Amino acid sequence: MNHWIIAPVILPALLAPIIGFVMRHDITLARAASVAGSLGLLGIALGLAALAAGGQTHVYYLGDWPAPFGIVLVLDRLSALMILLTASLALIVLLHAIATGWDNRGRHFHALFQFQLMGICGAFLTGDVFNLFVFFEVLLIASYGLMMHGGGRDRMRAGLQYVVINLAGSTLFLFALGALYASTGTLNIADLAAKLPLMPVEDAALVRVAAMLLMIVFAVKAALFPVQFWLPGTYANAPAPVAALFAIMTKVGAYAILRIHTVVFGPDIPATAGMPDTWLFIAAVITLAVGAVGVLGARRLLQLVSFSVLASMGTLMLAVSMFTPEATTAALYYLVHSTFAAAALFLVADLVVERRRNDGLTALPPIPQNGLFAALFFGAAIAMAGMPPLSGFLGKLLVMDVLRSPDVMVVGWTAILVGSLVVIVGFARAGSVVFWKSTAIPADVDDPGTAGVDAAPAERADFAQVAPAAFCVAGLGALAIFAGPLTGFLEDTSAQLFDRAGYVSSVLGNGEEG
Repeated sequence: MNHWIIAPVILPALLAPIIGFVMRHDITLARAASVAGSLGLLGIALGLAALAAGGQTHVYYLGDWPAPFGIVLVLDRLSALMILLTASLALIVLLHAIATGWDNRGRHFHALFQFQLMGICGAFLTGDVFNLFVFFEVLLIASYGLMMHGGGRDRMRAGLQYVVINLAGSTLFLFALGALYASTGTLNIADLAAKLPLMPVEDAALVRVAAMLLMIVFAVKAALFPVQFWLPGTYANAPAPVAALFAIMTKVGAYAILRIHTVVFGPDIPATAGMPDTWLFIAAVITLAVGAVGVLGARRLLQLVSFSVLASMGTLMLAVSMFTPEATTAALYYLVHSTFAAAALFLVADLVVERRRNDGLTALPPIPQNGLFAALFFGAAIAMAGMPPLSGFLGKLLVMDVLRSPDVMVVGWTAILVGSLVVIVGFARAGSVVFWKSTAIPADVDDPGTAGVDAAPAERADFAQVAPAAFCVAGLGALAIFAGPLTGFLEDTSAQLFDRAGYVSSVLGNGEEG
């Protein structure tokens, strides 16, 4: 076995309590340990991506217990891609939080940050559904702590809503696990994939219930209609660096749908054939519409960014709902793009709001480096809206290309094109108010957002504060430039995901174990 496979889970799991108990009163030590851990995680992720690029499915047996009796971690191209995406985003967000001082507004930011990475990496690597539930709960606890970082009544209210919705999802998750185990006697993904095709349809009623409950749970995590309302409220009120990290959180739900409902409940399995497609597609269309309208009607900058994330999830899930290798390739490209686009928007918005001292979309005196922030916002906005030349344009083209079936083409294309137009108008309105109209206001006019407050003039952002957001925007350009090689890798990733027999033989011990 290759012990590096468990490293993305073990490293943050060991680092978090050390930071939390030993370094919580020394921000310098906590920062150094957290950055070192994130750099180590990125190095490990690069190594695992290189290991998985060969096309083999590598399995790590905890305690050397064979599957399906023991706990297994599974590394393939998809899990390696998601770990690398998580590690890259985490380092960018962490550097922004340190440079802007967000991490110093509470004692436990870095410990919670590492626990969050542990939960995310564990969810992407786990080889059984029960441990997927466990890592979901780690995510919930750590994300709630990060959500509350810095305090405030609005943040408390949004955090409570976030927890209630996710606890309800966790309850349904347990019901689904109970039904699935009662029907099959296992929760190992590979073992389920081996047993369910042999199960007679007349004996699969509980399996169909479990499959539907799991789809609902993952839809809650992915913020799909009709439970999408938690995302804008949570992301808009969370500390901006935390919201940027949360850009990967909804992708955990999308990943779980791809992994479980392709490998375990695939459309070619008689017991669950035809279940996910129709309603998931409809929910994605409505989610996209709600997000686009929210962008147009937003009255706060962070609220606008949050609704744009919701719209991007709708677009992503349109491709996921097709459950074909070609659609999965498009979904994965758009997933990578939308993660960096959302992070860029949140980081730029944080820099702007901190200097305007007002989150409202109202014209105020110009801030220092107004042109620089306008350029960064423009780049991230056109990427999120899907305009050329950045990766959002190519991502939406790929999604539209896989929606050419006559039964989904009209609705799918209309949702994407109209939604993109509405998002463009919303971003244009916000950008013109925040960056263009502000230049017409004399700098010595009182800021209505700080009326009665003796506030010091806004400081210029230094290189360390601007670099993370700029790197995200540059990454969106790189995704467009290298779209060909990346798409080739994602095609291989999709083919491996749909190779159920190869996954089963590897995990259950009849193939490559790594």
